[in-house]
Amino acid sequence: MAKKPKKAPAEGEGGEGEAPKSKKKLVVIAAAALLAAGGGGGFFVMKKRAAAHAEAEQAAQQPVDTRKTAVFLDVREMVLNLTPELGQDKARFAKLRIALELRDAKVEAEVKPLMPRVEDTLQVYMRELRATDLAGSAGLYRLREELLRRVNIALHPARVEAVLFKDVIIQ
Repeated sequence: MAKKPKKAPAEGEGGEGEAPKSKKKLVVIAAAALLAAGGGGGFFVMKKRAAAHAEAEQAAQQPVDTRKTAVFLDVREMVLNLTPELGQDKARFAKLRIALELRDAKVEAEVKPLMPRVEDTLQVYMRELRATDLAGSAGLYRLREELLRRVNIALHPARVEAVLFKDVIIQ
């Protein structure tokens, strides 16, 4: 096949034919530059987010050590008589030393003025118990849970994390 010869443009047509082509090239180049700039900016933003997300995951995986911030507050030693068993005349006594585990020193400042209320709550509850209620590890576990519940009620809005036994002697 033979090529057809090109027509020579007329005087006014030459400039108009090339101008749309050069405008198209400029638009394509500008769009490519805009796309590259947007893509680069997006890449940096996503990389920064991914790094922040990785740091947050790493911090969440590390266990929080409560031993560093926990405060232990001793309760005055208590010696109290227990309710006698049915058919038994001999009085039974319990000697109890406990500590309260608090979240931090700020909570300790809230709890210290309320210690007489705590001691009263513990005394009243413990005098209702029998020696068989405190028998074995299950009895001490139930005692710990009940003391924690009653102490938290007495100290509300402050909160005790745990009740810890130092000495428990039943005679």
